[in-house]
Amino acid sequence: MADKLTFDVTARRLDAHGSVASTKDATITLDTALAGRRDAFNPAELLLAAISACMIKGIERIVPMLKFELRGVHVALHGVRQDVPPRMERIDYVLTVDTDESDQRLALLHENVRKYGTVFNTVAPGTNISGEIRRGTAPA
Repeated sequence: MADKLTFDVTARRLDAHGSVASTKDATITLDTALAGRRDAFNPAELLLAAISACMIKGIERIVPMLKFELRGVHVALHGVRQDVPPRMERIDYVLTVDTDESDQRLALLHENVRKYGTVFNTVAPGTNISGEIRRGTAPA
C-alpha cells in the first residue's frame, strides 16, 4: 500500500487585524479581523480559493493523461453563506478553458476535475456545489 500524502499548515495571530498561515516556504496573510480587511482572504474566501486551486491542479494532472491541449484556465466561484448554523450553503462555479478540443473532451475534463479533486470531494458532501465548464479565453 502506498504512503498517504500528508499536509501541514501552521497559523498564528499577529494582532486583532490579522493572522498568518505558513506551509513549506510559503506564507499567506489571513483576514481574521472582525471588521474584515481587503488585503487578505477571509476563511470563506480561502475555502473558495482552495477549491479553485484543487480544480486547476486537477486539470494539470489530467491534461497529460488525456493528451488535452489548452492555453489557459480560469475559475470563478461564488459562495453563499448560511447564518444558522453557520456554513457554506452553496458554491457555484464557472470553469473556463481556452482550448480547441471538442465539446465531448471538454465534458470529460470537467467530469475528471469533479471526480478526482481532493478538496472538491471533501467539501462536496456537505455543500451544494454546482457549476459548468465553458470554452473561452481566460480573463487576465
